[in-house]
Amino acid sequence: MGHHYFHCVGEKYIAAVAEGAQAVPVLIPSLGDGLEARELLADFDGILLTGSPSNVEPHRYNGPASAPGTLHDAYRDATTLPMIPRVIEAGLPLLAICRGFQEMNVAFGGTLWQKLHEVQGYRNHREDTDAPLDEQYGPAHDIELTPNGLLARLSGEQRLKVNSLHSQGVQTLGQGLVVEARAPDGVIEAFRAADAPSLALGLQWHPEWKFKDNSFSRALFAAFGEAARERARRRAAR
Repeated sequence: MGHHYFHCVGEKYIAAVAEGAQAVPVLIPSLGDGLEARELLADFDGILLTGSPSNVEPHRYNGPASAPGTLHDAYRDATTLPMIPRVIEAGLPLLAICRGFQEMNVAFGGTLWQKLHEVQGYRNHREDTDAPLDEQYGPAHDIELTPNGLLARLSGEQRLKVNSLHSQGVQTLGQGLVVEARAPDGVIEAFRAADAPSLALGLQWHPEWKFKDNSFSRALFAAFGEAARERARRRAAR
């Protein structure tokens, strides 16, 4: 507000963690090098990387310069990108949504398309920003789940319908990541870290939006919450 800056988290993420995962959400500020991640992570039982209007700065993955006016958040990049491998190494469950999904791919050495709608063969995955929020976050397209993958086991399905509110997408998949779902045009919609000791999942869509109304979203946040409680039990037993 005014000339004051804020570190904040959208209420939809807070509600999904508090009610869907049955956990206490705590904001980690984007302090970049001013944050000692290893000490901080010792006190947490799970990490959720939220969506954001900003994009990962392209120099982080040797991409071309962004178009003028593209929103970036250098402090968030400097906080999350080095944190992600440490989270997984420490055995904390990780759920990465939209921007978080893209951060996770970059943290594993992957690259991003900055404008999927301009890449031949891909559909327009952006929302209509002039539409009401319920339409922007409404079901947009199917995803095909990897047979016998984590998401297929959680949902009991092979195909689901998700929302779509992103202009960027995975160009090359990060090393050690395994595809969990794709859109009909082939865009990667979900992946997991193959060798992670706990849940480590990235989702391109927004399951937090009215999660109570979607059985799959409820299952996702319940799985995240249970993984966090398992981490807490292990921590207490030390």
